[in-house]
Amino acid sequence: MTADSNNHLWWQEGVIYQIYPRSFQDSNGDGIGDLQGILDRLDYLQWLGVTAVWLSPIYPSPMADFGYDISDYQGIHPLFGSKEDFKRLLDAVHHRGMKLILDLVPNHTSDQHPWFLESRSARDNPKRDWYLWHDPLPDGSPPNNWLSVFGGSGWQWDEPTGQYYYHAFLKEQPDLNWRNPEVRQAMFDVMRFWLDLGVDGFRVDVMWHMIKDQQLRDNPANPDYQSYMATYEQLLPVYSTDQPEVHDLVLEMRKVLDAYDDRLMIGEIYLPIHQLVAYYGIDGKGAHLPFNFQLLLLPWDSRQIAAAIDQYEGVLPAGGWPNWVLGNHDQPRITSRVGKEQARVAALLLLTLRGTPTIYYGDEIGMRDVPIPFGEVQDPQGLNMPDKNLSRDPARTPMQWDNSPNAGFTTGKPWLRLADQFRRENVQAQRDDPYSMLTLHRRIIGLRQQEQSLMVGDYVPVFADTQLIAYVRQAKGYPRFLIILNLSHRPAYFKTKDPTLKGVVELATYPEREGQTVGESIQLGGDEGVVIRLD
Repeated sequence: MTADSNNHLWWQEGVIYQIYPRSFQDSNGDGIGDLQGILDRLDYLQWLGVTAVWLSPIYPSPMADFGYDISDYQGIHPLFGSKEDFKRLLDAVHHRGMKLILDLVPNHTSDQHPWFLESRSARDNPKRDWYLWHDPLPDGSPPNNWLSVFGGSGWQWDEPTGQYYYHAFLKEQPDLNWRNPEVRQAMFDVMRFWLDLGVDGFRVDVMWHMIKDQQLRDNPANPDYQSYMATYEQLLPVYSTDQPEVHDLVLEMRKVLDAYDDRLMIGEIYLPIHQLVAYYGIDGKGAHLPFNFQLLLLPWDSRQIAAAIDQYEGVLPAGGWPNWVLGNHDQPRITSRVGKEQARVAALLLLTLRGTPTIYYGDEIGMRDVPIPFGEVQDPQGLNMPDKNLSRDPARTPMQWDNSPNAGFTTGKPWLRLADQFRRENVQAQRDDPYSMLTLHRRIIGLRQQEQSLMVGDYVPVFADTQLIAYVRQAKGYPRFLIILNLSHRPAYFKTKDPTLKGVVELATYPEREGQTVGESIQLGGDEGVVIRLD
C-alpha cells in the first residue's frame, strides 16, 4: 500500500492507547479501577488525541493472573462493573469517534472455567480433549520437559484422573487444545459475541503459544541462559510455541473478523522479526498487526535501533502494515528503562515512525516503575521467582491524575501503591505546562494526525551513528518531514550534503528550537529530538 493512497483504514491512521483497567480510574472507592472510571476519563483521552482504546481483560476471573485466567468469556467481572456498564462505555467511545479493542485470551482458560471443570471431571468426559491431558512417563514424571513461563514445570499432575495437564503459565491457567475443532468453534463464538456487540477488534494474548507440537518433543537447552533470567528461559520453546499450524488458526480467526466491517486483530507475539512477520499471513490474511516489541526489548542504542527499524521495514510482506510499542503491562516502563529525558526522545520516535503506535497508559506523563515492597507483591511472576526482580507490579501502578490523596485514582485504598512523587508528576500538573511530557505527547499526536506524511507516509532512512538516528517521512503530494533523534546525553551533529534536507523545526523535545531554520549542519543537544518540516 503506497503512502499516497487514500484508502487507509482507521487502525493504520490512528494511535492506540492501552488501559490496564485495574489501574486507570476507580469510580466506587474499592481501590480497583473499573469501567465507569474509564468512561469518566474518556474526555481526557479524546483531548490527548488517541483514536483507539485497548482494554486489558475485564472478564469474570479468579484473578490468579489478574484477568488472564478467564472463567467466563462472555461476561464482565463485577469488580469492573456490569454488561450494561460495558455497553455504555462502548457507546461513549464510539460517540467520541474512537474505537474500542478488547483483550482476547484464547490460549488458556481459568481452571475454574466450566469447560475445564468438565474436562477434569473424568477421562471419558466429552470435554476431556478440550485441554492437553497426557499420561506420565513410565517413572511417573511429566510427559516432557516443557516449562511454565511463571516458573517450574508446565505440567500439573491431576491425582483423581491419573494424568498431567499442560499450562504454559500458571497451573490455574490450563492450555486449551486448539487441535480440537469444538474448541475452535467455541472461541470463534466468543469472538462473534463481542463483535456483535460492536467491539472494534481484539488484541490476541500469546498468539504464538496457541498450538503445540503433537509429538510432545522435549525443548532443547538454551545455550545463552544466565542465572538472572526467568527459569522459563533455560529452554528454547521450539516445540511448545510458534508451531507451523498456528498460522491456520490465525487465518480462521481472521475469517471470523472479516465477516464484520472494519475490525482489527492484533497479535501478541514475542518472536524475532523474521518469525514475527509470518503472522501477517499469506496474502495478508493473518493478524492485521502482529505486535512489534523491538523498542521494548532492544538496548537503547542508536545503531541497534536504526538497524532494527530498517530490518523490519525490509522484511514486511507486501501490504503488511508496521506497528511500534514502547510499553505494556508486562514490561518495565520506558521512563524506567531509558530515563526521563530519553523518554521524551522515545516518544518522538514512537509517534513519528511509519505504522501504528501503541501508548501504554501513564507513559504520556512519564510514569516510572514504582518499587513495591516484597510483602505487597501481587504479580504471580514476581511471587514465583522472588529473587529475580521479575514482578510486573511496578509497571501496573495506578494512573497519576492530580495531587489529591491517591492521585485522584480512588477514594479508597489503591490495590497497588502509588509513586511517592505523584503530587509533582500527574496529569493536572502537566496539562498546562508547555514543557511537560504530556504536552509533548499531545503535540506530537496532533501533528501526526494532521500531516499525511507523518500519519501514513513512507519511511526513508537518512543516517545513523553512535548517537543519532535520522529519517524522512513523506507522502506524495504532501510536505515532507526530517526527524533527527539524539539517543545520547551528549551533543551530536548532523551534517548533510543533500540540498533538499533543509527546513524549519516544527516540533522539538526542547520547544525553544521550534521555528528555527536549519540546513546542512544541525547540532542537537543531549536528549534532543527535532521534527523538521522540509522546504
